[in-house]
This record gives sequence, C-alpha cells and structure tokens, in this order.
Amino acid sequence: MKLKHRLITSFLIIMCVPFLLAFLLFWGITRAQKDQEASQRRALYFANSLSLLQNNTSNEIEILKKWADKNPGNFKKESLIRKMNESLQEKHSFLIQREGFKILFDGSGDDIHPNYSELPEFGRLNDDETLVDTIRDIPVTIRQVNYGYGNGVRGSVFVFTTANKLLPEGQKILFDYLLSALLILLFTAGVLISWLYGGIMPKVKKMQKAAEEIENGKLDHVIDVKGSDELTDLARAMERMRKRLSADAIQKIEAEDAQRQLISNIAHDLKTPLTSITGYSEGILDGIANTPEKQEKYVRIIHSKAKEMNALLNELSIYSKIETDRIPYNFVPLDVGEFFQNCNEEVGMDLASQDIGLSYYNELAKGCAIIADPEQLTRVVHNIIGNAVKYKKPEGNLSISIRLRDAGDYVQVEIEDNGQGISKEDLPHIFDRLYRGDKSRNTKVKGSGIGLSIVKKIISDHGGQIWATSKLGEGSVFYFVLRKHTEPVKTGGTA
Repeated sequence: MKLKHRLITSFLIIMCVPFLLAFLLFWGITRAQKDQEASQRRALYFANSLSLLQNNTSNEIEILKKWADKNPGNFKKESLIRKMNESLQEKHSFLIQREGFKILFDGSGDDIHPNYSELPEFGRLNDDETLVDTIRDIPVTIRQVNYGYGNGVRGSVFVFTTANKLLPEGQKILFDYLLSALLILLFTAGVLISWLYGGIMPKVKKMQKAAEEIENGKLDHVIDVKGSDELTDLARAMERMRKRLSADAIQKIEAEDAQRQLISNIAHDLKTPLTSITGYSEGILDGIANTPEKQEKYVRIIHSKAKEMNALLNELSIYSKIETDRIPYNFVPLDVGEFFQNCNEEVGMDLASQDIGLSYYNELAKGCAIIADPEQLTRVVHNIIGNAVKYKKPEGNLSISIRLRDAGDYVQVEIEDNGQGISKEDLPHIFDRLYRGDKSRNTKVKGSGIGLSIVKKIISDHGGQIWATSKLGEGSVFYFVLRKHTEPVKTGGTA
C-alpha cells in the first residue's frame, strides 16, 4: 500500500470510529425517548444523577432558604411568590406553597398538576434532599423549603422540575458537546495528516528524483536530506549508494581508457618487430642477403623480433588472467639458493650477449626454503630484470645484481641496477597497471606498461610484499620478501 493511501486510511479511521460511536450514543438516546416506559426510567435516572437537573434551580432554592431563615414574611407576599414562580418557569420548573393543609399558591400549568395529598409533609425533605417522582407519567424532581412564623404557623414551598422538558435541552447540550468534539477531532486529524505529509513527502520526492537521475545515468545528483528519522537514514543510504556507483562508473571509465591504452601500446610495440621481421624476411627472399653471413644475421634479427612479439603476447595473456583473477599457480617447496642460482645462470647467458653484467650474492643459510610457484616466480625475476634492460642509460654499461638476504621469518630478494632510475613522481605508481614512466610514445623504449603490475600481483598472491627505491640517473633497487618454509626441503625446484 502506498504511503499516501496509508495516510488516507488512517485519517478515515480517526474520523469514522469516533463518529460511529457518537452516532450509536445519540441513536440510543433517541430510541429511549420513543419507548415511554423506558423513557420514564431513563429520564428518572437521568434526572436523579445528572448535575444539570440538580443545579437547575439552585439559585431560587438559595433565595427561598434565606427567606425562611431571615425574612419568613416574604412568603406572605403573593407578588414575590409569583415573581419567583416566573423565574422557575423559565427553567421548566414551578412552585407550590402550602401552609398547614391549605394550598396558598399553585404555579403548575394544565399539562402537569400534582396531587396535593401526595405532597411531602412538613419537614419531610431537608434543604439538600431531592425527591424523584412522576406526575401523569412525567418524571419530576421535587425540592422542599420549610418555613415558620412566630405564631406557630408552619409552611412549605415545593419546587418541581419537569425532567421531560429539561431532558431535550440536556440532549442538545450533549449533542453540542459531541459536535464540538468531532470538530476538534477533525482539526486535530487535519493537523496530524499535514504534519505527517509535510515531514515525509518532501524527502520521498527528493529520493524519487534522485532515483530517476540515477536510472538515467546521472550520478552527480546529490541527495541532500536532513533529519534523524528512518527516511533520512534511507536517503543517506541512497547517497552512499550513489557515491559508490559514481566511483564505480569512474573506475569503469578509467579501466576502459586503460584497456584502450593497452591495445594502443601493444599495437605500437608489435608494429616495430613486425616491420623488422617483414623487412628482413623480404631481404632474404629478394636476395639482398646474398652471403651466408648476412643470411645468418637476418635470421637472428627475425628470431629476436619474434621473441619480442612473443614476450608482448605473453604479458597480454597474463594481464587478462590478472583481470579475471585466474593466474594459474602450482605451489611447491623451493630451495631459495638453488632456485635463484638457476635463474642467475639462465638470465646471465642472455644478458651476457647484450654486454650486460650480472652478479649474484646469497647470504642465506643452506637449505632455506619457501613455498612458491617456480614458473611464476621466474616471471617475476625476468620482468624486473627486463624492465632494467629497457630503461638502461643510453651511454655506459648496465650492470645488474641479485642479492638474497635473511629477514627473520622472511627471505628478502634485492635486484639492483645502475640504469636511468625512476623519478620521485613516477616511483609511487610503477606497480600500477598500464603505468609507464615514459609518457611519450616517441621514445625508443618498448613495453606495454603491465610488467611490474604482473610482478606485484604474483608476489601478493604468494603472501609477500614488493617495493622499490630509486635515484634518477643512478639506478633502482627492487625488493620483495617471501615467508620462509619451516619444513626441510627434500628436493630442489627448477626454474
């Protein structure tokens, strides 16, 4: 059910239930009037219990009491008695004056005339008592004021009040009370609904507007709702969701830009070796390489360029696995010294052909082991060294060293070079995906910019950490640590 419908339903309940109760009460009173016998009983009860009838003639009764106490001679003045009776008639009452057994004044009308013989005897009712009786099936209340003269003559004044005439006024007053209560209830309900609507709907509309903007892809629409209720909490949750979606959208755009940059880098870097392979292969086919020495040279160049292409494609393959977190691992115990000795020998042969020096230092105890994937750990070493070769100085000889150090529960590997070094601005970002320190693609340095991000991913998946230090123009040092394996290693790993 919509919030608007809930409010309307609440309003109807607030209004209808009291109105129904008031209607039932009024209907019950009206029905009681139609039943004469029941009307008499209820009217008598009403007359006997309702303060309206008891206090209806209280002022006149007090005046008669003062006459009886201080000025009993007033009871002999017929003009005062008639004036008192006229005052009582305005209140649906009348009086009868009796002295001894003689009726001196009868203020009743033709519709109701009491039986004189049934009047209470002198002193029967005191000043505070009220007698309830019926005269011709008409309910009345009777109050008696007694007086006396000095000559021994005693008299009584009886004040009659007809309940059947006063009851409609009481009902009218009751109806006015109920109507007033309903009007107050209506006003209160209107104020309540306005307050609820005013406190809820503006926030709902803001959230609805924000949801529409998000649906249309506009994630910069801020949801600004203040307060401390549930709707405010919901609005704040929506604002957090909007910020998260906005961040994800920005990240997605950046990832798409990175993908395009990667494709551009790979395409650029593949174009150069492909051009060389095409040119040298055409030289062989066209007979330009007309000697065995030239043919061998051309074949070696073609082979070298093919290896470059293969390395680029391998990096692209690994990068795609990083994106889906599906790098294959085969973790086994490795003797650290033996593993890096094999890496040193394998990499050293290739570096020697490029006149690059490689040194190896092992400060670990014999038999020190780690749990690692030899193939992926070899990739780490090759990528770091390959990065150093790419960024070697244009002039001067490049030298690289590999050092193994004991770091307590960890093995620390250091790979140092004396190449170009890395600027302070680039150093914090070198392990980011697709980041390259050489912003211009006009440089002769080739690469996709994902080699070091692959290194970081592999070391992280091994439970280790990697970082680097560098001085521009002096060289760089790459560090990574791996936890030692406590159990002895029976067989060494191979690179």
